[in-house]
Amino acid sequence: MITESLLPPVSKRVQLTTSDEIRATVAEAANIVSPVWPLKTIIACNPLQGLEDLPFETAVAQGDSLFRQTDASPELASVNRQLIKWCVTFLDEGQATWVMPDRKKGFYRAWKQLVSFDTQVHQGKKADKQWLTTLPENAADALAVCLNKLNVAPDEHEVFLKIALTQLPGWSGYIKWRESDQPGLNPITLVDFLAVRLAITCCLWPEAIHQPNQVGLPGNRMAGALATLKHNETTYQTQLVDQLMTQLRFVNPLRQRPDAQLVFCIDVRSEPFRRSIEAQGNYETLGFAGFFGLPIRLNDTVTGAAHDSCPVLLKPSHTIDQKPTATAHEQARFWRGKRVIDTLRAFYQQLKYNFSTPFALVETLGAGCGLLMLERTLAPTLSVQTRHRFTEAIRPGLSTAPDANDHHHHHGITPDLQAVYAEGALRLMGLTDNFGRLVVLCGHGSSTQNNPYSSALDCGACGGNHGGANAQLLAALLNTPSVRKVLANHALRIPADTVFLAAEHNTTTDDVVIYSTEHKAIDQAALVDLRCKLTLAKVANSAYRCRTFGNGNSIDPARETLRRSNDWAEVRPEWGLARNAAFVVGPRQLTEKLDLEGRCFLHSYNWEQDTNHTHLETILTAPMVVAQWINSQYLFSTLDPVAYGSGSKVTHNVTGKLGIMQGNASDLMHGLPLQSVKRSDTETYHEPQRLCTVVMAPRARIDLLVARQPVLQKLFFNEWVTLVALDPTDKQAYRLNSAGDWALLES
Repeated sequence: MITESLLPPVSKRVQLTTSDEIRATVAEAANIVSPVWPLKTIIACNPLQGLEDLPFETAVAQGDSLFRQTDASPELASVNRQLIKWCVTFLDEGQATWVMPDRKKGFYRAWKQLVSFDTQVHQGKKADKQWLTTLPENAADALAVCLNKLNVAPDEHEVFLKIALTQLPGWSGYIKWRESDQPGLNPITLVDFLAVRLAITCCLWPEAIHQPNQVGLPGNRMAGALATLKHNETTYQTQLVDQLMTQLRFVNPLRQRPDAQLVFCIDVRSEPFRRSIEAQGNYETLGFAGFFGLPIRLNDTVTGAAHDSCPVLLKPSHTIDQKPTATAHEQARFWRGKRVIDTLRAFYQQLKYNFSTPFALVETLGAGCGLLMLERTLAPTLSVQTRHRFTEAIRPGLSTAPDANDHHHHHGITPDLQAVYAEGALRLMGLTDNFGRLVVLCGHGSSTQNNPYSSALDCGACGGNHGGANAQLLAALLNTPSVRKVLANHALRIPADTVFLAAEHNTTTDDVVIYSTEHKAIDQAALVDLRCKLTLAKVANSAYRCRTFGNGNSIDPARETLRRSNDWAEVRPEWGLARNAAFVVGPRQLTEKLDLEGRCFLHSYNWEQDTNHTHLETILTAPMVVAQWINSQYLFSTLDPVAYGSGSKVTHNVTGKLGIMQGNASDLMHGLPLQSVKRSDTETYHEPQRLCTVVMAPRARIDLLVARQPVLQKLFFNEWVTLVALDPTDKQAYRLNSAGDWALLES
């Protein structure tokens, strides 16, 4: 063991690396770590995102050696345990009763002020305690000191730091996200994180340099899984392409005017619901990214909360205020009720967490709380409805809508850009003619109880939020006369009797709520009929949903789906995007007669209208990339629910309101729980396979796009995504191989 007596004083030791070099080395080492989003805005992400520049099988093998940790040594476990403790304390978002002091100074500086009092770190050793107090104030300088103390040579810094980051990839990934997306909120960087980790390592494990170096060494435990994966892909892709080829000849741009058109998110859960509503009458459905092409940040003026309502690939260009639409009297009632509820909630929390009152609180309210828990368990739907009615009686609901024209503090969207976004959305989804009298833009979200992963069931295109507000905003733009005038000048004429409406599809219960319908041009009879047909579609889709859960004989499927949504003990309120397998880009006529079993992302596209190829380029570099992230998250969470998923919900522990740990101290779990991908501990529901992207467009056009887009080259040539072209010029199907050549697929 290296002892303090064998090392020269810190102030006299030669620093092997400058602060700038340390930061650059940390940034390079961190490329291997995928970002991890918090619970409130879960974003699906490929856990091997840092290895996507490698061929798929090579990356899986390296990931096997990097992230599938074997039993940790006692020293490593001790370092991890202490680091987790400090991360939880610093990063807490309101769960802790006592808040760590001086968090605004940053993780490393706040830790340095307190660590001398932590006997679990310095173990009462005066030398270690003194050494901790003399560490530099700057995290990068401290990290250089620690690397020197651990005898890590400069040419080994990157590998050593990479190993350190992969010991806790969940916490590393979360801090990576925080550093890039939330830098001003109690600042923490990966340099801070590593400085603290290595300082703890110096005290608890000074021989860490002698740990086996596994970085870059391929693992072989996934060989059997990869064989199964390839079998699944071949079987499914052959079946899918055969089905699509039978429909290719039915694609015809001439069609009758629909009674209504409904635009759904490309989310795989929309596919069976689209079939259900189309079966009810002369309805046409389209698929489009659920943020409806609006790069916005929504500011709720009622709650004061704000969030980005667009994919993480984009940065919001506009801040939109979500304002109340109710009367002044209704707003006054809401605010009075809100103050009452907020006061009662704050009083209860104070009693619950105060040193002197928790036991008295339990004695006083224990019986009543027990009865409420019994009701929530035995009659979950009744319990939710009762609580809702009680809340409504005190604080009536307050309807809100986004305001595109709010220019307060430079908010809103200028009139010129309103027309740009409106035209871009219509052309990208191929809705440029044959408009119905009603066009419903349908966002989506979910509703579950006692579910930390609730945002994972919401709209991935809206950053783990509901998409209804984006639909409201685009509908308002498309109904604006000045916007329609600009569109008409651009040869995109919307009939005067066409009205755009916004709606939101609840993917857990299949309810569809249509928002404000006061527009004077609305065909009210058609709207009433559409509402009735949506109810019938809900019943049909609920029956389909029940079959996927193995209770297809349910007497009342709609009631059963509602129960799953309201039951606080239900570990599978819905299947989410499980079994996703393909991303299909083409007109609805290509897929409308097919039962795709809720396995396909469907994006509407008409290659003949895309004369300069920009629409297809946008689809492949944005929605398809997000679909690949989702596909990879489900794939790896199924292959290894511990290393890449979040294990079983049975032992989950919400920590700091930001993430999930297994038990009371573990890595931050960064994938999907076992219950989201498996029917049981032994039976898998999600069939793991890489995303298959099928595009109806000429191969020459696709070649041009791939040649100028590195992200497409990476995904297609490294075989993270399989690309199939349905070439309308010769009515044949082709697969793109890793060398960039097209191979004819025999039907």
